[in-house]
Amino acid sequence: MPLQYMACSFAYRAGSPVLDALTMEFPTGCTVLLGPNGAGKSTLLSLGASSLVPASGRVALGRLDSTRRRSQRSYRQKVGWLPQHVKPIPSLTVREQAAYVGWLKGLSRSKAWEESARALERVRLTDLGNRKSHELSGGQLRRLGIAQTLVHSAEVVLLDEPTAGLDPVQRAVFRDLLSELADSVHFIVSTHQTEDLADIYDTVVVFDHGRPVFQGRAPEFFALAPTGTATERQAETAYRGLVRGEV
Repeated sequence: MPLQYMACSFAYRAGSPVLDALTMEFPTGCTVLLGPNGAGKSTLLSLGASSLVPASGRVALGRLDSTRRRSQRSYRQKVGWLPQHVKPIPSLTVREQAAYVGWLKGLSRSKAWEESARALERVRLTDLGNRKSHELSGGQLRRLGIAQTLVHSAEVVLLDEPTAGLDPVQRAVFRDLLSELADSVHFIVSTHQTEDLADIYDTVVVFDHGRPVFQGRAPEFFALAPTGTATERQAETAYRGLVRGEV
């Protein structure tokens, strides 16, 4: 089920529009969202999560419209969101925090508690369920963040810079986790890192100045690199060819 942005505009306070009448559709599967700082990626995902509301236009998942109060609750249950910074709740254990987010998403307390166990198992955190969430490592906290997006059976999960600050081992765990979940969940992942594109993502979207400057399958993106480019440099070279103004 694709996530659709229809004529969406958004600006922070009295500033220039970050998005101006943007219309685009994210496909099913696993999509990577690339782009320089300030391109509008976080704003795009925040609108998709209904954390922000467009000044005009709408965001929809199937028949569910994030801007309409009567469908917003159902929309939020189907869309999970992991912002850049996952905050532990010091007084709660790992499982309690996952369950609490499920309750906030509209689950009953008993259902949220039940689903929290399943979500932690999916991200391989079951053994740490009774640990205080503020005692987790950075990589473990990111996995708890993903569990929070899954506890209410989200169909689409938006991840904003989920591997920022992770070491190579932690990034490998995250990569394996996405691969394991890709059959049941659609992902849109914003990142600056291009090393793992070929191994994880079906679709590449390059976003700049509030607009997609490229959207296509991963092989089409790699093909933008000049002939003879080393395999390990193809993604970086293709990206720089699309976003020339980045410093």
